[in-house]
Amino acid sequence: MVDVGKWPVFSLLSPQEIKSIHQACVFGTSATEAIYVTKNDEVFALGVNCSNCLGIGDGQNVVTPKKIEALCGKKIISLSYGSGPHILLATKDGETYSWGLNSYGQLGNGTTGPGSLPFLVSSMFYDKKVIEVACGSNHSMVLTTEGEVYSWGHNNCGQVGSGSTASQATPRRVTNCLQNKRIVAVACGQIYSMATSDNGEVYSWGYNGSGQLGTGISGNHLTPCRVTGLQGICVLQIVCGSAHTLALTDEGLLYAWGANTSGQLGIGNKINQLVPVLITVEKERIVEIAACHSTHTSAVKTQGGQVYMWGHCRGQPVTIPHLTHFSCTDDVFACFASPAVTWRFLSIEQDDHLTVAQSLHKEFDSLETSDLKFCVEGKFIHVHKAVLKIRCEHFRTMFQSYWSEDEKEVIEIDQFSYSVYRAFLEYLYTDCVNLPPEDAIGLLDLATSYCETKVKKLCQEIIKRGITVENAFLLLSAAVRYDAKVKTHEFLPDLN
Repeated sequence: MVDVGKWPVFSLLSPQEIKSIHQACVFGTSATEAIYVTKNDEVFALGVNCSNCLGIGDGQNVVTPKKIEALCGKKIISLSYGSGPHILLATKDGETYSWGLNSYGQLGNGTTGPGSLPFLVSSMFYDKKVIEVACGSNHSMVLTTEGEVYSWGHNNCGQVGSGSTASQATPRRVTNCLQNKRIVAVACGQIYSMATSDNGEVYSWGYNGSGQLGTGISGNHLTPCRVTGLQGICVLQIVCGSAHTLALTDEGLLYAWGANTSGQLGIGNKINQLVPVLITVEKERIVEIAACHSTHTSAVKTQGGQVYMWGHCRGQPVTIPHLTHFSCTDDVFACFASPAVTWRFLSIEQDDHLTVAQSLHKEFDSLETSDLKFCVEGKFIHVHKAVLKIRCEHFRTMFQSYWSEDEKEVIEIDQFSYSVYRAFLEYLYTDCVNLPPEDAIGLLDLATSYCETKVKKLCQEIIKRGITVENAFLLLSAAVRYDAKVKTHEFLPDLN
């Protein structure tokens, strides 16, 4: 499970606020900005507010989380950020919002003026629904439900894919060789763009000074071109670093190309690669790859759950995949990337793993999973025969084939009260007794009848701790009646 506490910006939050986080993104040149979504779908901004990137309507820094009202309840499914920074996100309903730096039209609102509040970019899409967003340094890209790609923003190297180098202030469909292709994923490096089709083909366009387009030449491409070095290979996932690219195939193989000045390709040297190169990671199948346009760091996760990292790691170049102690690729970027941003929009699943004891407790009196009911004073208590047989000799004997109770779905109990019998059954699931002293008398009677020595001791302790002047005679009588070993000199002084 992802621990958002590993990102320093979240140290501004209380433990309760951190626990409420369902999704999160950390961004900025120093990783000092964050946007997060709570379990109640409320959206908050936090940190340094460079270029109005927090979307709160002003440029003030935010030390105490501030709600982004326009996004609350929208159910964000994809979020990305640029270097300015600017923010782009998509909601479950297919809407797209943007805000932040807009010097090159990267917000897609038709202007180059700053945007301090979320702008509904999808109003420019002719009712297209967006399922994924991606940001380069100063350009933006979205993928629609129809598999179409739209792009806008800074275009000095062709990263918008329009065929020119003129910046684009409104969304425009990326066509050319993508015209008849159904695209299923998009990604952006600093000044270039990538797309993957439904048949596993990879396309690239934009700046290519370090070979990050993977086309075998170093010239820029103003429109999409296919990465022919991956022909015959089905690519499932593609991610971009600042100027390097990673691709994961359907066979769990990793390919890398582009800039390698920090060893981010993982090939054992710092030489740039103009075409895809197969990277070996301990001969184990890879299931996830990670990179981010803000960094020169790479990471992967294997089928066995191992996480490797390489590239720019805390200022040091790591040229071959290094095995870490992390359980997820997100931790690599929190602890070793510079800046320590998130490489994707985090989804924080709370640790719902229960111990055996917790699971048993949870299933006590569960109508959904029980196979037996006790009826006491007209009230039902739902239990599991197997648990009762394992935990109690009385029930183990009862549920024998020659006992009539073994065939019953409901067993009537009339010799004990509901609260007492429920407390006993709950004890079998939890090892705990939670009763007031007066009711503990009845449970003491039951424990004696069922020969449950430990329950008797627990009742004795409850009686001993709960004795007062008002109930002393009643409780002492019960203790004598059920042979409870309570020493009078231990509590009598307290009654004076």
